[in-house]
Amino acid sequence: MTDSTTARTPRPADDDVPGPGIGSTGGARAAGGGRDGASGSGGAHRRRDSRTTRTGRAGRAGREDRDRQERRERRLRLASSLLAPAALWIVTRAVLLLCVFKVVTLPGPDFTNDVEAIYQGWFGVLKEGTFPQDDVTWQYPPAAALAVLSPALLPFLDYPSAFYLLACAADAVVFALLTRYSARPGMRRAGLWGWVAGVALLGPTAYARYDLMVTAVAVAALLAAARHPRTAGALAAFGAMLKVWPGLLLLGTPRDRAFRSAWTSAAITGALVLGVFAVSMPGAFAFLGFQQSRGTEVESLGALVFHVARQFGWEGQVLLNYGSMEFIGPYVNLVSDAALVLTGAAFAWLLLWRLCAVEWAPSTPADAALTAVLLFTTTSRVISPQYMIWLVGLAAVCLTLRTTCQALPSVLVLVATGVTLLEFPLGFGHVVESDWEGVALLVVRNGLLVAASLLACLRLWRTTRAGTARGTRAAAGEETKAADVTTVRPARTNATAR
Repeated sequence: MTDSTTARTPRPADDDVPGPGIGSTGGARAAGGGRDGASGSGGAHRRRDSRTTRTGRAGRAGREDRDRQERRERRLRLASSLLAPAALWIVTRAVLLLCVFKVVTLPGPDFTNDVEAIYQGWFGVLKEGTFPQDDVTWQYPPAAALAVLSPALLPFLDYPSAFYLLACAADAVVFALLTRYSARPGMRRAGLWGWVAGVALLGPTAYARYDLMVTAVAVAALLAAARHPRTAGALAAFGAMLKVWPGLLLLGTPRDRAFRSAWTSAAITGALVLGVFAVSMPGAFAFLGFQQSRGTEVESLGALVFHVARQFGWEGQVLLNYGSMEFIGPYVNLVSDAALVLTGAAFAWLLLWRLCAVEWAPSTPADAALTAVLLFTTTSRVISPQYMIWLVGLAAVCLTLRTTCQALPSVLVLVATGVTLLEFPLGFGHVVESDWEGVALLVVRNGLLVAASLLACLRLWRTTRAGTARGTRAAAGEETKAADVTTVRPARTNATAR
């Protein structure tokens, strides 16, 4: 009975009734398997992340190494490219110093007389707190006093020695500025070479006048114009207070916010400098009357009329007048007035160009500055040898800029500078005598300046006009990005809007 009951009782399946401990153990294994899978997957992810991190770090390290290597190579290339101009600068400037210290002598008049007699005499007056109001050779703006007084910075040297070394220091400043800027994109070394060669070609006169100090200020102003218009304006105004011509540097600034900033800064700086000197030192404006009384200097463009006239019996003569050798005699005033008319015409052309210009390249401010100073130098009643240093500095800036349109005029300026050395001091006796050699030197030098001026005007006009600018760049095969050219569009009015 019992057996039959037991036999009839169905036996539960293993799936229906778990054995003791089997369900929990199996669940544990299942759960454990899930955790193992998750931990395995997470470990794989961590290993991949670790490998990615190591790879990223290795990549960054490799890029940094390559960047460092490229920087080292650039520095080496820069150093090697600067070695030749630096060596030439050192050699040529050593020769110039030997000349001004009279270790090496050159034929012709004593070119150090301005420093050793005139400047040193002014130094004695200026340090007393007044301008040399009774000296007709004082024909400079009031800040020129700072250049004349600058040898006081080296009290352990005599006046001439200190002045020559400070002139060399100003030369070195220009060299350093051109070196720095020529390493930037869109620049080149041609300007650096032009400066090294140009000062050497002018000879020791460059160190025997304070014009090199003024040129250093002007070069700094032009190089700062693109990124720091306020600084450029202040430097240009300060340069104009040293010697008037740097006031022309802002003529080519674009008609935009930078233009307003530069001119506002220039106006404020000029007013402050003039105000300080007017209040602190009597006679600050005496130079204006002395400058107006100058005649026709023997090296000027107009002087060629009298050099030729002397061959046909003209009765005039050459005398020391207002600090320079000038023609005195019949019709001299007429030629001097004609020179002033030419200068006025040059200024009128520059204003016309300013009004008509519609495109500005990065080099346009420097191109316009060189053109303006060329025009005013060439048409002046006086073209002293030291004036060439102005043109050399501006030409060097133009040659530094790849987009310049004044490469050929700049080269003509350098050639004219070399001819100037032959004219003064080497051949100045022939110039004063108006013999064939002196006349030939003046014809070549002044002819080069006239050619450079006309060519500079033509190129500046073409490259800043809307149609001719693009045609000129296309003909020259230049690749100019749109961002490198600023186009001035006419203002929109109600009529044009309709």
